[in-house]
Amino acid sequence: MNINGVEIDDTFAEAFNMRGTRVIITAQNLKWAYHAANAMTGFATSVIGCGVEAGIERELNSDETPDARPGVAILMFAMGSAVLMKQLETRMGQCILTCPTAAAFSGIEGDKETVTPINLGKNLRFFGDGFQISKQFGGKRYWRVPVMDGEFLTEETTGMVRAIGGGNFLILATSQPQALAAAEAAIEAMKKIPNVIMPFPGGVVRSGSKVGSKYKTMFASTNDAFCPTLKGITNTELSPEIESVMEIVIDGLTETDIRKATKVGITAACELGAANGIKRISAGNYGGKLGQFQFHLREIMSEITA
Repeated sequence: MNINGVEIDDTFAEAFNMRGTRVIITAQNLKWAYHAANAMTGFATSVIGCGVEAGIERELNSDETPDARPGVAILMFAMGSAVLMKQLETRMGQCILTCPTAAAFSGIEGDKETVTPINLGKNLRFFGDGFQISKQFGGKRYWRVPVMDGEFLTEETTGMVRAIGGGNFLILATSQPQALAAAEAAIEAMKKIPNVIMPFPGGVVRSGSKVGSKYKTMFASTNDAFCPTLKGITNTELSPEIESVMEIVIDGLTETDIRKATKVGITAACELGAANGIKRISAGNYGGKLGQFQFHLREIMSEITA
């Protein structure tokens, strides 16, 4: 398969079962909503070292939020329920409770068969030292916690669902600036897709990894097959003209969400074309032995968008 001179490898991205949740963060204005959301999703690029993978999903208008203030929606993903719940509670206490004018609300609702209620502000109420107040509206419980700028308002719970992490694709180009330009174009297009995040800095990761290492203490190490400087000394996947590879990792609430994000991202990268140094699109996998999901690139790019 060839798109605008860019070869689409006959391969697949291998992804994993995760647990996911959404939190709606509002504030007096978007500046402070983003301050809270950026802090909440900081140090959350990979479950390998961060516990969770998190990012800002999208900006919200005042008519989309429970308290009619501007806000942002964030998504958080973890390999297990206990880790996700602990990370959510810790980050809420350190990043949202502390942020001037910020409030937090549930971003996922549904029946008990698909959505599990988890604590959002339920335990943060104890920061109120007995002065906190509980209110119920529309069957939902909220807590008003006195703080020095007034009150911290939070919904008691949010929803947790089964989700998917680790969808990905690789951009292979003839130079670092060209690879990064294609990755940036892909990210801008993918940000328009709901229910997904690209958790690495700016949505892009340069340090793709493989399972295992020559060092016993390392369970993952550099993906040498895609490192341009190692073409002459390793079993490389790169042709001579490839001098830079960028990876985009995708976490999503469903398979469909990740497929949509993958397609628009690859399409945007390919729009730059071979004339601008973009030569191939590939993906990272473990031979299909570890992840429960496989996202085949050519199949996705052949799908008719509804």
